[in-house]
Amino acid sequence: MSGVFELQKKIYYHDTDCGGVVYYANYLKHLEEARTEFCAAKGIETAALSGEGTFFVVSHVEIDYKASARYGDRINISVQIEKVGRSSVHFRQEIKRAGTLLIKAKIVWVCVGDNFRPKSIPENVREVFAGEVEKE
Repeated sequence: MSGVFELQKKIYYHDTDCGGVVYYANYLKHLEEARTEFCAAKGIETAALSGEGTFFVVSHVEIDYKASARYGDRINISVQIEKVGRSSVHFRQEIKRAGTLLIKAKIVWVCVGDNFRPKSIPENVREVFAGEVEKE
């Protein structure tokens, strides 16, 4: 069954710039953490896969910054899968604070082997991802 996965986080001082606003590049860390937790919640252990010579690398990032988070804020980071290819997974993510949209992002992972060349996503992992593709 498809759906939206959400991770809740608090913004700490180390996430911010001197003005107390989240530094723009740090949003990438929050998005990555949410994708990692999404996989773990679905039974996909990326560390175990890497031990088997299967890695997921980010090949594309598209971010629209709508508003800023600040030191002390609590944010919700959502993860949805838009599409699963032979060797790629397309994610749609959002970061919100109390319902206010802060960030919209599209992230593409490519499955690679030890040689860092694209390879097919393992079938058991592809089935999990495909079962999570968002329904229009």
